[in-house]
Amino acid sequence: MASSSSSASSSGCITSAETVMLEKQSLGDFITRINSDKAVIVSVSPQSRASLAAFFGLSQSQVFRKLTALFKSMGVKAVYDTSSSRDLSLIEACSEFVTRYHQNQLSSGKEAGKNLPMLSSACPGWICYAEKTLGSFILPYISAVKSPQQAIGAAIKHHMVGKLGLKPHDVYHVTVMPCYDKKLEAVRDDFVFSVEDKDVTEVDSVLTTGEVLDLIQSRSVDFKTLEESPMDRLLTNVDDDGQLYGVSGGSGGYAETVFRHAAHVLFDRKIEGSVDFRILRNSDFREVTLEVEGKPVLKFALCYGFRNLQNIIRKIKMGKCEYHFIEVMACPSGCLNGGGQIKPAKGQSAKDLIQLLEDVYIQDVSVSNPFENPIAKRLYDEWLGQPGSENAKKYLHTKYHPVVKSVASQLQNW
Repeated sequence: MASSSSSASSSGCITSAETVMLEKQSLGDFITRINSDKAVIVSVSPQSRASLAAFFGLSQSQVFRKLTALFKSMGVKAVYDTSSSRDLSLIEACSEFVTRYHQNQLSSGKEAGKNLPMLSSACPGWICYAEKTLGSFILPYISAVKSPQQAIGAAIKHHMVGKLGLKPHDVYHVTVMPCYDKKLEAVRDDFVFSVEDKDVTEVDSVLTTGEVLDLIQSRSVDFKTLEESPMDRLLTNVDDDGQLYGVSGGSGGYAETVFRHAAHVLFDRKIEGSVDFRILRNSDFREVTLEVEGKPVLKFALCYGFRNLQNIIRKIKMGKCEYHFIEVMACPSGCLNGGGQIKPAKGQSAKDLIQLLEDVYIQDVSVSNPFENPIAKRLYDEWLGQPGSENAKKYLHTKYHPVVKSVASQLQNW
């Protein structure tokens, strides 16, 4: 699993105020909240689902149904799947990229290249690093689209509460994530809004995959034989036959999805089959190029881990980055290797576990196009309008803020 150095929340990247807020996101606090008068909703990430499936030797759909049974036996109102909100984030990222590409074609002189490459925004460790270490020069390149965690938080607190007959402040929304930095993301001021003079947070608490395993074990639950409950289909990517669906790609499939969409919309090229990323200096740095009439017209990359990221940042600073889009993740091997995932078993290497997780992640889940997701279509029809619309930007986009450090704090973190 990724070392703590990949994690913003354990590398001197957070303030004392943020530390206090993070302490409220514990397993104990979650159990206390279940016994309160709020309706608790849990949203589970596909990476966490895969980690639990690998640990227990179950399929992902079995894990999801058992988690639904476990959480509901504790008093949780609904259990959803962040694959549904990830499709919203992917659709918005596709729309944003096409807009940036057109703007880039129209600009000239000093303004040319100011908005490309577009850098993905789903990894909170990367965002923290960008805001607190790199500062204002890099922020315009980062996608404005919220992560799947915050997208499902927005969907639940701004829209779904009405369907459930609740008010936003009546809901306590918890996510299950592969990453400790998701706790840090949830407490950002950008993701707090006011209703009836009350502050409402899109995501109230985050549990890591490891903390959910602790919950299962602390309650002496035999998870493998636990009775299963039907999945809550309102915000879960599951079809009429009980089959889970979603994009491939253990870190969200951003580069592949945007590449397919851009090739089709910008160059009328439909890509059949998988997108083959070519490994460059290591498996955590890959690229793919679209050529039209022998000329490269789109160049995308996957960049995982801070070592590879340093090279990309240097090229962007020098104005020599040849990529149009880069999927950035702080952890080597991406989100499946997040610091909040279940650790390797005795005698199992981290490399072997990552390979197992990558295999499990694509089993029992049918690959689908986000634009054809009926949940996403419904949310656009009922709530958001069109991709990239004012409403979509209001609820599914965010802003980034350079953090100016004092000399004292820089020395302290050195």
